[in-house]
Amino acid sequence: MGSMLNKVVQIAAVGHYCIAVRFQDGASGLHDCSSLLREEGPMAIPFRDPEFFAKVRLENGAPTWPNGYDMCPDWLRMEMEAVGELSGPLAAE
Repeated sequence: MGSMLNKVVQIAAVGHYCIAVRFQDGASGLHDCSSLLREEGPMAIPFRDPEFFAKVRLENGAPTWPNGYDMCPDWLRMEMEAVGELSGPLAAE
């Protein structure tokens, strides 16, 4: 699947370290980002603050936080499909 389909067009932080995601093709779901809490290093440490996590926004179709940390939309879609978090018109069945 090409990157154009994987562009994120809507994002919001919801619940405890989850993001609600909608891709350009209409597929959507909630992604559990709690694994970020186990990451080490200066880019990951701010995620331990729920208020920082909630500041997610879109930049060029990728979920991005104020410290410059971003998620590749292709990777995000693969992760969401792998654990059954994605639904919608072109979601994997």
